[in-house]
Amino acid sequence: MKVICTSPSFAKHSNEPFIRLQQEGIELVRVPPDISQGAFVQEAQGAQAAIVAFNEIHDAVLAQLPDLKIIAKHGVGVDNIDVDAARKHGVTVTNVPNANKHAVADFAFSLLLALARQIPIGNEKTKKGEWASLFGADVHQQTLGIIGLGAIGKEVARRASGFSMTVLAYDPYIDRTYASKNRIEAVSLEALLRQSDFVTIHIPLLTETRHLIGEKELRLMKKNAFLVNASRGGIVDESALYEALQTQQLAGAALDVFEEEPLHRSPLFSLDSFIAMPHVAGYTPGAINTLSHTCVDQIIAVLKGKGDLVHVVSGP
Repeated sequence: MKVICTSPSFAKHSNEPFIRLQQEGIELVRVPPDISQGAFVQEAQGAQAAIVAFNEIHDAVLAQLPDLKIIAKHGVGVDNIDVDAARKHGVTVTNVPNANKHAVADFAFSLLLALARQIPIGNEKTKKGEWASLFGADVHQQTLGIIGLGAIGKEVARRASGFSMTVLAYDPYIDRTYASKNRIEAVSLEALLRQSDFVTIHIPLLTETRHLIGEKELRLMKKNAFLVNASRGGIVDESALYEALQTQQLAGAALDVFEEEPLHRSPLFSLDSFIAMPHVAGYTPGAINTLSHTCVDQIIAVLKGKGDLVHVVSGP
C-alpha cells in the first residue's frame, strides 16, 4: 500500500509516524508541498491514501486517482480539498481539529502582544543602533473580540483571562454554556468590531466567511484597535486592510495567513504597523507530532481496518 504526502512537517520532529506506516506495510512517498497538480497526479498513481498540507485536491485530480481511499489533512482547515468531489469519488476526508489548538492560541496571543508593544519595530531599530522611545498600547484590562469561539478561540479566551481582559465573542454556533461559564459575552459581529481593542480571528474559510472582514467592517473598528488573523487567508480583505492601515483607520494588524500562499510581495509589507508571518501558527513539536500520529491513525483505520476512524469531515 502507498500513501503520498505533500506536508513537509509530517513526522518532522519524530520518525515514529513513519515507522508505524512501515510496520503496517504502507509505503510513504514524499513530494514537495508546491508540487504542480499534474505532477501530483503522476506521483500519486496507485496511492490509496494522501496526507496533504495546502495543495489543491479537486474533482479533476480525484478523477485520475481511482485507488485513493482517504485524504488525511495534516491540519485543521480543509478549504483546499473539494469535499463534495471526494464524497462523489468515494474518498474519505479527515482532519485533526484539536492537535494544534494550544500552539495556535499561543501564537495568536503572541502576535497580539507584539502589535501592542511594537516589538518587531523595536527589535529592528535597536539592532540598527537606534534607541527609540516606543510607546505601546495597553493589553491588561482591555477588550478582546474573538471571531470564532471554537477549540482555538476558547484557548485564546483562556489566555486573555490572565490579562484580566473583557472578552467578547462572535460565533453563529456559539457554545453559550461555555461562554456564560467563562464570562465571555456573546455579541454580534458589528458590536464586537465596534467595542474591541483587539480582534482575533479563529473561523474556517467558507463561502460565507470569505472577506468577512472588509472595508465596511474595518471602518467599524476603533482607530486604536489591532487585528490578528491566524486562521485562514481570504477571511480578511487584504486590499481593504492595507487602506485601513495606511490611512490610520486601524492601529495595526498581524496576519499569519494570506489569500495567496506563499506570498512574496504585498503592499502590506511596506507598513510598520503590519506584522507578516508565513503560516506557522501551528508549528511546534508537540502539535506536529499529534497531527502526524493522528493522520497515521486515520490511514490505518481506513486501509487496514485497525482502530477507529476519527475526525471525519466527509465519508464516501
